[in-house]
Amino acid sequence: MSTTPKLQTLTLADDLNLTRMGYGAMQLAGPGVFGPPKDRDQALAVLRTAVELGITHIDTSDFYGPAVVNELIKEALHPYPDDLHIVTKVGARRTDDGGWVPSLEPGDLKEQVRENLKHLGLETLDVVNLRLGSVEGTTDESIAAQFGALAELREQGLIRHLGLSGASDTQLTEAQTIAPVVTVQNLYNLANRQDDALVERCAAENIAFAPFFPLGGFSPLQSETLTKVAIQLDATPQSVALAWLLQRSATIVLIPGTSSVAHLRQNVAAAELELPADAVAELDTIGK
Repeated sequence: MSTTPKLQTLTLADDLNLTRMGYGAMQLAGPGVFGPPKDRDQALAVLRTAVELGITHIDTSDFYGPAVVNELIKEALHPYPDDLHIVTKVGARRTDDGGWVPSLEPGDLKEQVRENLKHLGLETLDVVNLRLGSVEGTTDESIAAQFGALAELREQGLIRHLGLSGASDTQLTEAQTIAPVVTVQNLYNLANRQDDALVERCAAENIAFAPFFPLGGFSPLQSETLTKVAIQLDATPQSVALAWLLQRSATIVLIPGTSSVAHLRQNVAAAELELPADAVAELDTIGK
């Protein structure tokens, strides 16, 4: 009997069906998301296993490495399966010592798109997210010039769909006056729910909401509650936290990252974990 989990799919457009359990490739680079991986063969195995498990949604960016992760994806999976969708981001550059710096000048955003195309071996990118705010929060600054530059590339056929990362509700509204938005990537998890209203809005408008750091930011007391529920369900705390997100909203998609095949399988198994109402109620106390 097959042990491959059945993954739910979210349809965002005629040509865009994402498994709600995806894979975030960031951790395939070296320490600090910089340089080559410690174990290249293992990194390639993780990517191939993700596809074997039925994942059709891989999240990446050319500033992971930089270029390292995209080149690993190309080596492991090109030519890509017809149903595989690669979601990438632009809006930052790396310094020589591995630092991160915003890079949002419209001309450079277009150059970053071309770099992603080259290193992934693609002629068109499925989804490009514009990286805006930091992990600490979002702003309401206008993004018309930046999002407009990506919309131009969409009109030229270099990008199929557009999204936002680290965006506010106001910025989502502004972006939608320029071009359709199919994805939003923001900080969100059991312990960090400042974006509850945005999660609800994305569900109402059939926009995929991809929480980054889905397993981060728990206080000791919050971790104790999560662990208690996990023990009751004979599951890992990580699986419970991911399952809670999947049940939180029908348009939440997950992109947990790992450089381990075993850990990847554990994350994917969370897609089949059904949390009972009393467990959800107890978990909901964590973010309050």
